[in-house]
Amino acid sequence: MALRNAVMAALLEGEASGYDLAKGFDATVANFWTATPQQLYRELERMEAEGLVTARVVEQERRPNKRLFSLTRAGRDAVRAYTAEPPARPSVVRDELLVKVQCADAGDLDAVRTAVAERMEWATAKLVRYERIRQRLLAGRSEEAYFTEAERIGPYLTLLRGMSFERENLQWGELALRRLGQRAAVHNQQSE
Repeated sequence: MALRNAVMAALLEGEASGYDLAKGFDATVANFWTATPQQLYRELERMEAEGLVTARVVEQERRPNKRLFSLTRAGRDAVRAYTAEPPARPSVVRDELLVKVQCADAGDLDAVRTAVAERMEWATAKLVRYERIRQRLLAGRSEEAYFTEAERIGPYLTLLRGMSFERENLQWGELALRRLGQRAAVHNQQSE
């Protein structure tokens, strides 16, 4: 998947500046796509040159003018074409923590356990943030009412996937900490 598809997905929420997109990326598509602000700005420039987005300048007092981007008809057509394509391949996990866990027996078990615990803290914080977004999207409605009444359901479905992913990270982290702790205890007994 190209960054442009994630940018178009974010712009389906409405007009946004590059700064707003960079800041809001975390709340919209970050559970399945990440990008630096520089990458977003470069992609917006390319997309504008290709006619997928249009930008209007908003003058601001005491701050530089900002450009607000929105999808053009060609951009919406590109979204439609993109969604009609089959996904290229299933997601691939590339996670440095998993490489460290793979090496734990030959490495520093305590450092690996600390890294797993930190990942769990991060997952917990993301779940809290995702739950706030979920409550804002639901706006007091049940999920069933949301799916019936909402203009767009894609953001909610991807949010649920992100929440599920982080819950699984916590479940795995608990198992990994328990087993790594047992292994550390065995190593400590053997070294006495």
